[in-house]
Amino acid sequence: MYYWQISMLNEVILLIFFYAIFAYSIILHEVFHGYMALWLGDPTAKYAGRLTANPLKHIDPLMTIIVPLVMLFTLGIAFGGAKPVPYNPYNLRNQRWGPTFVALAGPGSNLAIAILFTIIANIISIPLAIKLDIVQSLLSANWSALAVTMHGSLGTIFYTLSIMAIFWNVLIAVFNMIPFPPLDGSKLLFALISIKIETMAILEQYGFIFLFIFVYIFIGPLSLLLRFFWQFFFGLTL
Repeated sequence: MYYWQISMLNEVILLIFFYAIFAYSIILHEVFHGYMALWLGDPTAKYAGRLTANPLKHIDPLMTIIVPLVMLFTLGIAFGGAKPVPYNPYNLRNQRWGPTFVALAGPGSNLAIAILFTIIANIISIPLAIKLDIVQSLLSANWSALAVTMHGSLGTIFYTLSIMAIFWNVLIAVFNMIPFPPLDGSKLLFALISIKIETMAILEQYGFIFLFIFVYIFIGPLSLLLRFFWQFFFGLTL
């Protein structure tokens, strides 16, 4: 009984770190939107106090806390978002590409974080077999196996945390590049393709519905795409 309680405690702690890394990844995603807007001439996010890593400034009670935590403790995986950083596109010096650069700053920050933790994980010196076990346990959401594998070694703990950071930031970057509003990929689509104002307004208004339908229909290909990028980055950590 005592061992079972310790094992459960380790799993809960693991899930807390998993969630915390997710939360900070989406917060930094939003912060970099604001910094790019500021760099391009719009100080709206700065004046709103959103250019900070303080989570209290970015948390959306539903999408940052309730939805991801319910999903995490019921499904073993989670997704959600932070409050969007405000910006005024009319303040941007580059009216043609400015909104696209602001949009891409979010996924770009997640990609940079994934690369950083890939380098860190690669430097960590633990046996290859243990690294493979950690990656496989995370991808299969086998928290009990992951808790056992990483227990008792600083190297395995830091490698696991690095893998979690890679996992979330790759997922956030790839998902946000889907070209449907309100995701960042839509801004790139609107910049590359000439779309009527009326059509754009419809897409903006019903974007979540179109996004849900798209994800539902193409969940298979999206999963394969995510797995490809995950395996690419994870492979570089071995």
